[in-house]
Amino acid sequence: MKKVLMLLTLVVYGMLMVHSARLPAMPCIECPSDFGVCEVKSEGKRLVRKKAAVTRDGKSWTIYRGDTELSGVSYAKLPKSLGLKWKFKTEGPVVSSAVVKDGVAYIGSDDGNLYAINIKTGKKVWAFKTEDPIEAPPTYYDGRIYFGSSDSFLYCLNAKTGKQVWKYETDDKIVGAANLYKRKDGGMIVVIGSHDSILHGVDAKTGKGIWKYETENFINGTPAISKGRAIFGGCDGYLHVVGIEDGKKIRSIEIGQYIIGSAALKGDDAYVGHYGNEVVAVDFDLGKTTWKYKDRNFPFHSSPAVTDKLVVFGGNDKRIHCVERKSGEAIWKFRTRSRVEASPVIVGNRVICGSRDGNLYVLNLKNGEKVWSYEIGKPVNGSPAVVDGLIIIGSEDGYVYAFGAKEGA
Repeated sequence: MKKVLMLLTLVVYGMLMVHSARLPAMPCIECPSDFGVCEVKSEGKRLVRKKAAVTRDGKSWTIYRGDTELSGVSYAKLPKSLGLKWKFKTEGPVVSSAVVKDGVAYIGSDDGNLYAINIKTGKKVWAFKTEDPIEAPPTYYDGRIYFGSSDSFLYCLNAKTGKQVWKYETDDKIVGAANLYKRKDGGMIVVIGSHDSILHGVDAKTGKGIWKYETENFINGTPAISKGRAIFGGCDGYLHVVGIEDGKKIRSIEIGQYIIGSAALKGDDAYVGHYGNEVVAVDFDLGKTTWKYKDRNFPFHSSPAVTDKLVVFGGNDKRIHCVERKSGEAIWKFRTRSRVEASPVIVGNRVICGSRDGNLYVLNLKNGEKVWSYEIGKPVNGSPAVVDGLIIIGSEDGYVYAFGAKEGA
């Protein structure tokens, strides 16, 4: 009898294992479906939900820096030879960065408009006017666009029509992008910083405030998100770790200098530059700095791009730097002719980054050698969106540019 029971147990267990292997991918509790999925996997006799890799088809770029961890890595494929495909004129400098979904690019301008642009034709789809410049990059999720303006409002628009769904007021201008998180109750929360020194948690559906986390100075960058935590720096000189469900402080890690840009995450490590002439790696789970990189006495405003092995970032020393992720040891540097406040994006074996010298550069990721450049003529300070064979970026000359396969190449 015991042998029969053991045999039946093994059969049932085997059926469960086969069934679990066939379970479909499920929406991730932690990330919006545009940014990631979870898969159900088995561990022994327990079925455990685990976070899977972020969805990376190379056809969408729905958030500043490409994903909720702000890694600055694109999985698009670029042509070997690049050329200008189109340029779109706004009425003010463009320091905002684009996001792209379903063939439409969304980007702000200092003329106060958020523009929707057809990425094939370069023609305007719609424009939405705010009261002040829009430096903040927008974020796309589930048919809506979320973005902040220097008029102090966080806006939510219908992505197809450009019509306002709601707006939420802060007490000062917003220059960083929104990030999104799916709460345990299934509701989406928009997380965004403001120059009012507060990180705001806002209901994505209604625009109602959920919580506020107060710091001691301006918040310029975009909060990165990992494991239910928002990680961001501010002009108070701290890297903050905040629980997104309740907006409560988990820890604050002293950096000691203004943090202008956004932190990029890999595992439990955050990589961020600051005004004290360093880029640092911080274990935000333990609250400890693991390495510091300093080359010259110039600050770092650029937000890093991070792979498994490398960290790439721009500096006010006119250079683009590449270091080892684990150690912070320098690998290469590429010199431009002016400050690099722009944030690079890594695409395969290439690095794409603008400079205040008016050029957009494409470099070899392995050695930092220039592969291609395009002279725009005015500062390029934004982060490129790289999707479906195109590079889309704005410039202070008031234009949005798209580069793709060179004609006749």
